[in-house]
Amino acid sequence: MKMLVIKKNTIFIILIALLLLIGLILFLLFGSNAKDVFNEDIFYKGTRDEKIVAFACNVDWGNEYIPDMLQIFKDKDIKISFFPTGRWAKENPDLIKSIDADNHEIGNHGYNHVDYDKLSYDKNKEEILKAHNSIMDITGKSPKYFGPPSGAFNDETVKAAKDLGYKLVLWSIDTIDWREDSTKDVIINRVESKIHNSAIILIHPTQETVKALPEIINFLFQKGYKIGTIGDVIN
Repeated sequence: MKMLVIKKNTIFIILIALLLLIGLILFLLFGSNAKDVFNEDIFYKGTRDEKIVAFACNVDWGNEYIPDMLQIFKDKDIKISFFPTGRWAKENPDLIKSIDADNHEIGNHGYNHVDYDKLSYDKNKEEILKAHNSIMDITGKSPKYFGPPSGAFNDETVKAAKDLGYKLVLWSIDTIDWREDSTKDVIINRVESKIHNSAIILIHPTQETVKALPEIINFLFQKGYKIGTIGDVIN
């Protein structure tokens, strides 16, 4: 009888050890890859496991390159997502109207191009709402996605965005096209070397981006990818 009790205890200890080991393995597999774990409020990439990607174009300058970008997208028959700051939208209503007229998706980049991870809940909410109203006044449409400048956010940013009905969107492929050493070929390589299903590709209105876009788009089509908006890869 005593031997039986010892064996039961041993089995119990072994089972506990196995559960702990399984938990550790799951943490190592998924816990260190937080960007890949689905979060209903934050998106580093889309949720569709299909050959579709989205361009997210953050805008706070580069007015002179917007018309050329729009023409490229029109020629290639694709729609993307633009994320203007509210300040920029207010100062450039004609460009926002051109983007909207071409049926591109318009997101929210905050009113001012500042680090939102340094802002309080109230200030985050104020900046996002002010940009929302600026875009609404011009287009009559309500943005759904908030892309924080520089990808900087904190818990208060997430809460403020959620309370305003927004999903917070970042990216999985950064072209870093705003940097001076980012030539056309460098930008193309950054996309081609990291492409994956449901990728969110971050771009800006720059001269080198305009040069790179036709080749990037052709590459994506050749690889069998569809190109859509943030809404297309998330929904």
